[in-house]
Amino acid sequence: MKTIYFDNNATTKVAEQVLKEMRPLFCELYGNPSSMHTFGGQIGRKIRHARQQVADLLGCDPTEIVFTSCGTESDNAAIKGTLAAVPNKRKIITSRVEHPAVLTVCRELQNHGYTVVELGVDRKGQLDIAELEEQIDDDTALVTIMYANNETGVVFPIDRIAELVTGRGVVFHTDAVQAIGKIPLDLSKSNIDLLSLSGHKLHGPKGVGVLYVRKGTRFSPFMLGGHQEAGRRAGTENVPGIVGLGKACELAAKNIEQENGRVKYLRDKLEKAILEKCPGSQLNGDKDNRLPNTTNISFEYIEGESILLMLDKYGICASSGSACTSGSLEPSHVLRAMGVPFTAAHGSIRFSLSRYNTEEEVDYTIEKIPEIINRLRELSPFVTK
Repeated sequence: MKTIYFDNNATTKVAEQVLKEMRPLFCELYGNPSSMHTFGGQIGRKIRHARQQVADLLGCDPTEIVFTSCGTESDNAAIKGTLAAVPNKRKIITSRVEHPAVLTVCRELQNHGYTVVELGVDRKGQLDIAELEEQIDDDTALVTIMYANNETGVVFPIDRIAELVTGRGVVFHTDAVQAIGKIPLDLSKSNIDLLSLSGHKLHGPKGVGVLYVRKGTRFSPFMLGGHQEAGRRAGTENVPGIVGLGKACELAAKNIEQENGRVKYLRDKLEKAILEKCPGSQLNGDKDNRLPNTTNISFEYIEGESILLMLDKYGICASSGSACTSGSLEPSHVLRAMGVPFTAAHGSIRFSLSRYNTEEEVDYTIEKIPEIINRLRELSPFVTK
């Protein structure tokens, strides 16, 4: 049975071109880029090339790119590195719908005397900018707001937020893990101070990420040790991962139009058919301001896990929330923050597409979903027969 993969916000297939770039770096070009000899020096050049590829996608200077192990490390480094650089300030502002890589860190910092403000969202999943502005004060060290939500795909007005925050003299960080490669972004025209991304979300390898640090931003290293990454992140570089990420960024830049054209068309076709063919279904999030590949749909009075299990029998991969929390039976913290009723939040499914998906896969899924929903409704004790 063929696998139909609609869980690309959890992770993506590594592009063949990326794998081709990485392969020689395991057994042939395996030198340490910090070595003085020529064999290691050529590896250093490959890292510099990858740094430029990432910078080209982001619209920034390559010296502002710090390679990390993943998006989670980048988020941790941004938050803790900023707080260490401004020890006299003790307030952090974030949102209730952040990824656990941000929320968990902020909530832990509360145990160490920091004040953490979690901004709410409306029914569409959007922030109240006036509330954010109200919360910024002289004690605010950092504002960290995600670029796009991993569960609903909702895109925040990040450039507007960054201008507001930095205009008040506060450092601004955005977790852009889901946004990079899906929507255009140009950091040269933005006030963003710190930005996180992860390789495996844009058809690169797992185990590599980036933290963008704008020139002049106060930042203390999170990982201490050697001199790597200009002293901003110690540890021998994951060369195959870095080179693979660089190539993935190059490909992402070439495929932005496809993401916002063909992928969006497939997403819309899938979404429209499900909402029409499945009574009691509803779209979660901002229909207009969201990623082109993501749809989050709730099915009232049905367990999301049951839907996923039945989809899996047909070879269809989806998610009931972020991959980091989908093992929990609790409704999504994102949907709860949006005020989605428990009866609907508990039956939410996220479909996230990529440029590798086909219309045939969408048509097959459209055929199977109504069958699954009808069958589960017949079994549900909460649906009036």
